[in-house]
Amino acid sequence: MVKVTRNVSLALVAMAIGVLALWLTNRAVTPKEATWEDAAREAKTGGYRLFTVEALRAPYEEGSTDLLLVDTRQEWEYRTGHIKGAVNFPMEPTWLSRWRKRSSLAKLLGPDKDRLVVFY
Repeated sequence: MVKVTRNVSLALVAMAIGVLALWLTNRAVTPKEATWEDAAREAKTGGYRLFTVEALRAPYEEGSTDLLLVDTRQEWEYRTGHIKGAVNFPMEPTWLSRWRKRSSLAKLLGPDKDRLVVFY
């Protein structure tokens, strides 16, 4: 009887761990509201620059081929309206989403490392 009780207890613990693991990996991630300081810190850490709308106006209006606009919203949001010429690349604002999509993103960006890429 003790052996059966122990086996049942172990099975319940294993099920609880499985349910907890599924819940933690599949729950929705609600990002905190970012501030300009958060964006500046992430840019510095990631080795990229931040641009203002005014700084992007000239290359955009000139139709520069060195400018790639990437709309990171969900596909349905992109369909409701986006900046003319932007491509859609849905991505959640988490490191896990960026890690999962790194090869697709590399393919989208292409080999030109001097190209101006703007994510919004």
